[in-house]
Amino acid sequence: MTKTTADNRRVAVVTGSSSGIGRAIAIRLAIEGMHVVLHGRSPSDHLDEVEQTILADGNEFNRDVRVGKVYGDFSQAIDWQNFVDDAWRVFGSVDCWINNAGGDVLTGDKSSQSIEEKLGFLWQTDVVSSLMLSRIAGRHMLKQNSESRALGACSIVNIGWDQAANGMDGDSGELFATTKGAIMAMTKSLAQTLAPIVRVNCVAPGWIQTSWGEQTSEYWDRRAKQESLMDRWGTPDDVANAVSFLCRSESNFLSGQVLPVNGGFRYGCR
Repeated sequence: MTKTTADNRRVAVVTGSSSGIGRAIAIRLAIEGMHVVLHGRSPSDHLDEVEQTILADGNEFNRDVRVGKVYGDFSQAIDWQNFVDDAWRVFGSVDCWINNAGGDVLTGDKSSQSIEEKLGFLWQTDVVSSLMLSRIAGRHMLKQNSESRALGACSIVNIGWDQAANGMDGDSGELFATTKGAIMAMTKSLAQTLAPIVRVNCVAPGWIQTSWGEQTSEYWDRRAKQESLMDRWGTPDDVANAVSFLCRSESNFLSGQVLPVNGGFRYGCR
């Protein structure tokens, strides 16, 4: 893989990195020695905590890692070009772009909205943002590597859902199958557009114990464990490890793929 910063370290941008899966991804990539650009809707204590965690970690692999921050509310129609340009300016280059930011309709104020309102929100925060950011970041990456023409020099990773292909009953199943299924399909097209310099893949998490999983009912807790061959919830670190692999040179021959991170799905459980 090419190394494009002055100190020869690679750079990753992780959208939605103030908590949960995004936080775990940012920390994992920093531990592996990458400079990291964090993203949040606006400045927050949560994002500052992620930065402090990375910089305070004494691990020898990230001793000299640096952290930058960019802000943007993806539920709004922002200037995508300026956002990507701002992210690029932090370190002068980007080697890995992770589209992790997504809307939460399971907890908080959004949980009481109508399905139409939830769908509009998820479509903007998940689908539109992933597509627009990938298109613009991809063009930057092609330009960045125009001289070297290093195959697979850069990586874009999207976040899907392991059950989108087969579906799940209920409002949440319909909403996430629609939006995450679109992201998974889009990944395959983007991979063809940006090949062979930029690889585009998608990680499809299963039952991951983020904030919703920590407070959910006994039924969903039991179902999450039963539907995994590993008999447990997944963790944000499980997803972060898969994303990390797709950003490394070891995955250089993988593009246009959807990688389920679900412990092996066990069908027919309720």
